[in-house]
Amino acid sequence: MADEATREREAGQASISLIAVVPGLIVAALAAVQFALAGHAALSAANAARAAARASYTGADPTAAARAALPDALMGGARVLRREGRMEVEVEAPRALPFLPPIVTAASADLGPAGWTPDG
Repeated sequence: MADEATREREAGQASISLIAVVPGLIVAALAAVQFALAGHAALSAANAARAAARASYTGADPTAAARAALPDALMGGARVLRREGRMEVEVEAPRALPFLPPIVTAASADLGPAGWTPDG
């Protein structure tokens, strides 16, 4: 009899431990997803900055080229800037949960080869 009571208490303890651990696992999984989304946004911003720099070098519209290089999910809040001989693209990473703070990633690329001057 005592053996059965001990087993029931241990089974109950295991259930309580599982319930206590599951929220932490969910938070850890969502954090991993958020880091993956931020990494994807950073890589996409770098690709868009290179596209903008190429377009500017050839005389095309750098903003249109950068937006065309971005995935649809990142196009909405993207900013394309020209700063000191470089094209810079800023994008906001999608959020895993809506209450998380925004993560803005930026990347830049040179406008042309070394020693190159625009329109000259």
